[in-house]
Amino acid sequence: MEIICEEGSRLPDCLVIDDPLASLVELPTSELQGSEGVKANILACLRGGEVTKLGVWGMGGVGKTTIMMHVHNELLKEGKFKKVIWVTVSQNFDIYNLQEQIACSLCSLEEKKLLEYQNTTVRAGMLLKMLKEDKHKPYLLIFDDVWKIFDLNEVGIPGPDVVDGSKLVLTSRSQEVTRSMGCRRLKVETLSQEEALKLFLNKVGDTGLLDHGGGIKNDLESTLKGIVAECDGLPLAIVTVAGSLKEISEPQLWGAALNQLRDCKRNVAGTDDDNAFKILKFSYDRLTNLKIQYCFLYCALYPEDYKILKEEIIENWIDEGFIEDMETRHAMKDEGYDILRKLEDNSLLEVIKDGRKGDCVRMHDLIRDMALDITRMRPRFLVEAGKALKELPERLNCAEGVETVSLMHNYIEEIPSSLAFSTCIRLTTLLLAHNKLSTIPEFVFEHMPELKVLDLSFNLWLSSLPNSVSKLVKLTTLLLESTSLEKVPSLSGLGSLKKLNLRGTKIKEVPEGLGMLKNLKCLFLCGSNPSDILEIDEIADGVLSNLSKLQELIVDNSRIKLKGNVVGRLKKLEVLHGWFPTANEMRIFLKCQPNRLSDYFINVGSNSNVTYTVTAELRRYKKIMVFEETSIVGENMLLPSVQVLCIEACHDIRSLNDFSGIKDATDLRECWIWNCDGMECVLSSWINNPVVQTLEYLLLYNLHKLDGLFEANVRVTSSPPLGAFSSLKVVWIVECKKIKKLFPSWKLAEYLQSLEKIYVYGCDGMEEIIGSDPEEGEEGGDVIKELILPKLKELKLWKLPALKSICSRGAVMVCDSLGSITISNCKGLRKIPLYLPLLDNAQPSPPPSLMIINIYRGEQEWWESLEWDHSNAKEVLQPMVQFY
Repeated sequence: MEIICEEGSRLPDCLVIDDPLASLVELPTSELQGSEGVKANILACLRGGEVTKLGVWGMGGVGKTTIMMHVHNELLKEGKFKKVIWVTVSQNFDIYNLQEQIACSLCSLEEKKLLEYQNTTVRAGMLLKMLKEDKHKPYLLIFDDVWKIFDLNEVGIPGPDVVDGSKLVLTSRSQEVTRSMGCRRLKVETLSQEEALKLFLNKVGDTGLLDHGGGIKNDLESTLKGIVAECDGLPLAIVTVAGSLKEISEPQLWGAALNQLRDCKRNVAGTDDDNAFKILKFSYDRLTNLKIQYCFLYCALYPEDYKILKEEIIENWIDEGFIEDMETRHAMKDEGYDILRKLEDNSLLEVIKDGRKGDCVRMHDLIRDMALDITRMRPRFLVEAGKALKELPERLNCAEGVETVSLMHNYIEEIPSSLAFSTCIRLTTLLLAHNKLSTIPEFVFEHMPELKVLDLSFNLWLSSLPNSVSKLVKLTTLLLESTSLEKVPSLSGLGSLKKLNLRGTKIKEVPEGLGMLKNLKCLFLCGSNPSDILEIDEIADGVLSNLSKLQELIVDNSRIKLKGNVVGRLKKLEVLHGWFPTANEMRIFLKCQPNRLSDYFINVGSNSNVTYTVTAELRRYKKIMVFEETSIVGENMLLPSVQVLCIEACHDIRSLNDFSGIKDATDLRECWIWNCDGMECVLSSWINNPVVQTLEYLLLYNLHKLDGLFEANVRVTSSPPLGAFSSLKVVWIVECKKIKKLFPSWKLAEYLQSLEKIYVYGCDGMEEIIGSDPEEGEEGGDVIKELILPKLKELKLWKLPALKSICSRGAVMVCDSLGSITISNCKGLRKIPLYLPLLDNAQPSPPPSLMIINIYRGEQEWWESLEWDHSNAKEVLQPMVQFY
C-alpha cells in the first residue's frame, strides 16, 4: 500500500488530488506604514500599458520587499495576470537556482520536468517556451533583492513585450542595477518622523505609553521621539528596536533604553548600513540570555534569505548544546519553540509559511549581515554558505580561532591537499551539507580535536569517509543523510556521540561499534523515501538493548523488523518510526511501554509492498499507525493517542469498532481504509465513540462489502449524536460498489459544518450523496429545505451511473464557499440542487465564490437537459462551465 497524500498525487484510474500550489496564494505581509504613495505608484505602473520593466530601489531595511508583497497580493486578487511569480534573488544567486525557483512557482507537471535537467541552457530554453506559450495570458515576475546585473535570456525570461501585458519588477538597494537592466525606476524613501513614530507605537504594543486620550504621555514623548529618531526612518530598524523594548513597563527605563541605543551608534563609520548595524545590534544586545544570543547567531550560518524549517533549527540548537538537557527531548523542543518565539517577537526572525517545507523562519539580509559582523569576534564563525562555491575558500588556511565553519549549499567537489586544516584546532562545528563531495581525504579531521558537530548530509556522491572520523572523541552529532555511503568507519571510539543520522545512505550492514554508543539519543537508520529502501534486515537485540538513552529511533523505509520486547525496554524512547512484522510484536511492545511516545509512524503487519509517503497532507501529524495484511480483531494494539489510522488488506475487520481500543482514540483525525474485503461499514455504533467528533479526513477505497458509513440498524433506528462529524473536512470514497448513500440522513448532514471537500468516484451503487430521513417518506410539497454547508469548497462526482440526487427532493444546498463543481459520467443525475441567491430584480445570481463547473466534454447534451428551480439558472451558470 502506498499512502498517497502528496498534493497532486494520483489515485487509481487517474483520479487526481488538486495541487494547492497551482492556485496562487497570497504572501504573508505585515501592516504597511508610510509607503502607501510608493505602493500606489507601483500599482499604477503595473496596471498601465506603458511600463514593462520596473525597478524599485532604496537602502536596505527601507521596506521594498514588504511593499512588493502588498502589491503582489493586490494584483493576485484582481486577476489581471495569469501567473504572479515571486523569486528571491539574493546577493550570491546563481542562474540554476533562479530557474528552480521560477519552475517551482509555476507548479504544473510540465514546468516541474525542468527540474530534471542540470544544464542551465537547456533549462532556459524550456522556461522561455513555457512563458511564451500563450502570448495573450500575461504574467508578472517579481525579482526581489537583486544585487547585480544579470541576463534575463540566460535565465529563460522572455522580454515582457513578447507576451502581451506581462511585467517584470526588480527590487534592489542599487539604483545602478535597476537602470542597467532597463527598468523604470521608483525610489522608496525612509519614513517621516510622524510615520516612524506611528510604526514604533504600533509595534511596541500597550506598555503604558499612552494617556487616556490616546496620546503619548508628556513625560515620555521626548524620549520616545528620540528613540525613533535614532532609527533614521528605517522600518526594519524601527520594528526591530520596538520588538526588543516590548517588555519595558517602568517609565524610567525608557530613558535608559535611549541612552543604550545612542551608545550603540557612537563611532559609526558613516555608511547607511553601518548605522543600521548599530541600531540592529542594540536589539541583539537586549537578548540578555547568552544562549538565546547564540541561537540567533546560529541562524546566520544558513544562506542569505534561506527559509529555515523551525523543526530543523531547533534540532540544530539541541545538537550544539544551546538548549540544556531536560527529562525529555520533547521538553527540549518546547524550549526551542519558546526561544524562536522570543526572536520572532523581537523581530530578529521573520515567520514564513512554506507549502513544501512547513513552518519556517527567515533572517532579513541586513540582520544577517549584522549577525555575521558580530561573529567576526566571538563566537567566531566562518560563513560562506550558498555562494555557489566550487572550491573551498582560501580563508580556511587562516581559520585560527574559528569555532564554526558553514560551507553548506555550494558546489564544492573536493578538498585539496593544499588545505591542511592545521589552523582548525578550535573548530567545534563543520557544516558541509548540500555540496558535491565524493571523497574526503584522511588528513581533514586529524587537526580537529574539538569537533562536536559534523554535517555532511546531501553530498549525494559521497561514497567513503576517512578513518580519522573514528578519532573524533568529542563528536556528539554525525549527520550523513542522503549520501552514497555503503559503510562507515568504526564508531566504537565515538563515546560522546548523541545523534547519528544515516537516513537515505547505501549502508548495507549495521555500523561497527554502534552498540558501544552509550550516550546515543537519536538514531536514524532508514531509507529516504519509499523507493529508496535501506537494505539492512535487522539490528541485533544486544545492540539496541545497549542504547538505553535512546530517545528517537527512526528505522522506517527499511527491512528492519522490530521486536516488541527489545524496543519496549528502551524506557526513554519518545519517537519511533518503524515496522513490527506481526500484530503480536505490536501487542508486546504496548505492554512493555504503554503510551510513552510523542511522535510515531508505526507499521504493523506485512511489509512486502508497504511504502510510506509522509507528505504535505500528513506532515502536520505526529502519531500515525498503519495496519496491513494482519489480523486486527481482538486484543488491543491501538495507541490511544493515534491521529492517523491507515488500514489496508485487513480482511477480518468489519468496522472500526472491531478495534478494541477505538473508543479510547480521542484524537483520531484521519482514517484511510483500503482493500479490506470484510469491511461493511465505518462504524457499527456511534455510542461513546470519540471518532464521530474528532475525524477530519476520511478516505475509503475498494471496499467491496461497504454499504454505508454506519451499520444498517444504526442508520434506521437511531439519530446521530449531537455534533456527529462536525469536524469532518474531507471525504474521499473510491470504487466502493455497494454503498447507496454517502451521508445517510439529513440530520447527520446538518452537522457537517466543517466539510470542505466531497470526492466520490466509481461507486456503481451510489444513488444519493445526502439521503432523506426515514420519517420524511415521500413528503415534498412546496417547502424548500435548505442544507447549509458554509465551508464546502469542492464537489467532485465521477462515474456514478446510479446517482439520482445529490440531496433529498425539494432541498437545496447553500454553499457560500463553493469554488468548483466537477461532474462526469453521472447520467442519472437530473438536478444540481445549488442555492442561487436572488438579486433585487428577482433574477438568480451564482454563489459568490463559484469559479468553475467542470463537465466532461462528451456530456454537453446531459448538461443541457438538467432541471433547475429557476428558469434562468442555467443561463446564469453557463459562463462558469468548462467542458474538459
